[in-house]
Amino acid sequence: MLDILVQEENERESGETGPCMEYLLHHKILETLYTLGKADCPPGMKQQVLAFYTKLLGRIRQPLLPHINVHRPVQKLIRLCGEVLATPTENEEIQFLCIVCAKLKQDPYLVNFFLEVIQDPVLHSYRKQNKIKAMTSRGSASVISEEVLKGQDSLITGRGQSVQPEERSATARAEHTEKADDLPQQADDLSFSLDELNVTSSPEASAVRPNHDYNLVNSLLNLTRSPDGRIAVKACEGLMLLVSLPEPAAARCLMESTCLCELLTDRLATLYKALPQLVDPLDIETIEAINWGLDSYNYKEDASAFPGKRALISFFSWFDYCDQLIKEAQKTAAVTMARAVRERFFVGVIEPQLMQTSEIGILTSTALLHRIVRQVTSDVLLQEMVYFLLGEHREPETLTDINRHPLRHRLIEHCDHISDEISIMTLRMFEHLLQKPNEHILYNLVLRNLEERNYMEYKPPCQEDKDIVENGQIAGAVDLEEDPLFTDLSPDNTLLNQEWLSASPPISPEHPRNDGKTEVHKIVNSFLCLVPDEAKSSYHVEGTGYDTYLRDAHRQFRDYCAICLRWEWLGSPRSLEKCNLEAPFFEGHFLKVLFDRMGRILDQPYDVNLQVTSVLSKLSLFPHPHIHEYLLDPYVNLASGCRSLFSVIVRVVGDLMVRIQRIPDFTPKLLLVRKRLLGLEPEGPIIDHMTLLEGVIVLEEFCKELAAIAFVKYHTSSTP
Repeated sequence: MLDILVQEENERESGETGPCMEYLLHHKILETLYTLGKADCPPGMKQQVLAFYTKLLGRIRQPLLPHINVHRPVQKLIRLCGEVLATPTENEEIQFLCIVCAKLKQDPYLVNFFLEVIQDPVLHSYRKQNKIKAMTSRGSASVISEEVLKGQDSLITGRGQSVQPEERSATARAEHTEKADDLPQQADDLSFSLDELNVTSSPEASAVRPNHDYNLVNSLLNLTRSPDGRIAVKACEGLMLLVSLPEPAAARCLMESTCLCELLTDRLATLYKALPQLVDPLDIETIEAINWGLDSYNYKEDASAFPGKRALISFFSWFDYCDQLIKEAQKTAAVTMARAVRERFFVGVIEPQLMQTSEIGILTSTALLHRIVRQVTSDVLLQEMVYFLLGEHREPETLTDINRHPLRHRLIEHCDHISDEISIMTLRMFEHLLQKPNEHILYNLVLRNLEERNYMEYKPPCQEDKDIVENGQIAGAVDLEEDPLFTDLSPDNTLLNQEWLSASPPISPEHPRNDGKTEVHKIVNSFLCLVPDEAKSSYHVEGTGYDTYLRDAHRQFRDYCAICLRWEWLGSPRSLEKCNLEAPFFEGHFLKVLFDRMGRILDQPYDVNLQVTSVLSKLSLFPHPHIHEYLLDPYVNLASGCRSLFSVIVRVVGDLMVRIQRIPDFTPKLLLVRKRLLGLEPEGPIIDHMTLLEGVIVLEEFCKELAAIAFVKYHTSSTP
C-alpha cells in the first residue's frame, strides 16, 4: 500500500492527489489500521501499524496532517505510545512520535490539531445556565443534566469538532461513561470564576482553567523514562522540537496542561539527591564535559573512575538537557521552565545544602554549584539562577542590610571561611559567575555601590590648587613619610623616590587630563613600583616580566568587552555634579570581603592568595568607567574613611617593609621560594616565613597584572 502511494505521488504533479490517496483518506483506512493496532490483532499488528504511519508521514511529500481523517487517527495512535515501558513496540513508537514532531516543526500551525480542549458537556451546560449553586459540595457534580443536554444544538468534543444532534446522545453517553468516576474531582476544576459561582472562596471551590490535553507531550514524557537509553534520548529530542514551536497556544498548553516542568525538576532533584554526600571537589571539577545526548558510561572501562562518578554524570547530563531545552524553547515556555527549575530545584534542593553548617557538606554543595554555574548556557535559566544566588536588589548596599538575601550573604561570607578549601571553591564559583553574560551579576555585586562615585572627595579646582599642582604637589595629598606604616623606611630608600608618590589632580568632566599617554604611563608605573626592590624576585628569573601579562590582558579584555557590549554602559564616568557625594560610601559586601582578604595576603596560604587576586583581576577587566576608576586609578582622591584596591595594596606594602627588616637573608630566601614554585628548584628543607614569602611573590605578580590590565584598557579604548 505504501509503495503504491509513493509511486502514485511520484508520477503526478506536485500537490496533486491521486485516486489511491483519495481512497485512503475518504474511506478512513487509517482509522481502520488504528483499530487493528490498538487491539494488536493479529499479534504484532501494532508494530506494523506504527511503522506504516511513520513511513507514510515521512515519505509522502504532500501535507497529510491537516486532513481530519489523518490527524484524528494519528492523534489516537499517539495516545497508545508510552503507555507501557519496555514493550516490543517501543522503538516503533518513538520513531512514529519523532516523525510527527518533525512535521510540526516544518509547519508549526499544525500543532493546533494536537491540542485538545476537553470541556465536560454536563459542566459546560451548568456554566451556561448558571445552575451551579450546589457545585461546592463533592457529590453535586455527579448529577447528570440530561434535560440540559437536550436543549443544545451541538456539543464540543475533545478535538473542538462540532457534533450533530444525531451523534449527540452517543457522544454524551461515551463521555459520561469515561468521566463518571472523575466528576467529583472536576467540580474543583471548573473554568468559571468565583464571582460567577456566587459562592465564597474555599479550598474546595477554586477557579481553574478548562482541562487541556497534549497527548503528544505526555507520550514523549513517558518514553523519556524508558530503560533503553536510545529510546529516552529520542524522546528528549522530540520534546526539544515541541518546546521550540513558535505557536503561543502550544507553549501555553505545554506549560499549563502537561507535567513537563514537574518531570524536569523532579528528575533533577532525584538525581541530585542520589549523589554521594562526600565527593572530592577535584573529581567534580575534572569530570569530562557533559552532553545530555551522550550519557553513556562504563565504570569498568573508565581508568579514572571514582565512587559516585556514574551518579554525577547522570545528574549533569540531565541538567544539561534542561539547560538546552530552555535554551531552545519558545520564549514564554522558556521562562516558565526556568522559574520551575529555580523554585523546585534551586530553592527547594540546593539552597538547604548551601546553608548547612557541616564543612564537608558546604564544600561538596559549593563544588556542585560551581560546576552548575560553569555549565549553564541558557540566558533565561542563567537569569533565574542569578536571582536565586544574588537576589534581585539593585539599590546600593549598607552595612546593616548586607544579609537581606540570606543565601547571597552566606556565599560571600564563605569567601572568607575558616576552611581554606571552602573559601577557594566559593571564590572560584564567583569568578566563573562574573564571566557569565548577565549584567545583573556585576551590578548586584559591585556596580550598584559605585554608581554615585561617593568614594571620591570632590573639591572644585581653584587657581590656588592649579598653582600648587604645577609645583608638584596637590592639596590634601598625604605624604607617605607621615604615615605610621612607613616610619621604618630609611631616607634613602628607593621606594620613596618613585614616581608613584606624586599624585595627579582629581578628574572632572571639565578638567580632563591633557596627556592621556603620560597618565597611563604613570598608572602603570604606580603599580609596577608598589613593591620595593628588595621584595622583588621576578627579575632574577627569565620570562617573568611585566610584558608576559600584556598578551593575556589583551585577550581577556577583548572577551569581556564582547560580553558587555549589549549592556549599554557609560563610556566615561558619571558627572560628579550629578552624583550624591554626600551619601556614605560602602564598597559592598563582596568587595569588602575581597579587600579584607587582600589585606591579609602576607598571612594567607598561597592557593587562597592566587584565587583572591584572580577574582580581583577579573573585576578590573570590566570596561565600566567606575570600576576602572575605583580599582585601577591610583590617583583617585578618596573620601575620608574609604579604601580602594590601590590603597589596600599600599597598606600591605607598608606592613611588608616593616617585616622585611626582621627576616635575615630575605632576598635569597625569596628567590629560592620563587624557583621552587616555578619548578626550577627541587623541594628541600622548609624555609622560615614561607607563607610571607609566597605572599610577597603573589603580590608582586598581581601588581604586574594590574599594570598590564590598565595599559591594555587605555590603549584599547583610545584606538578607533
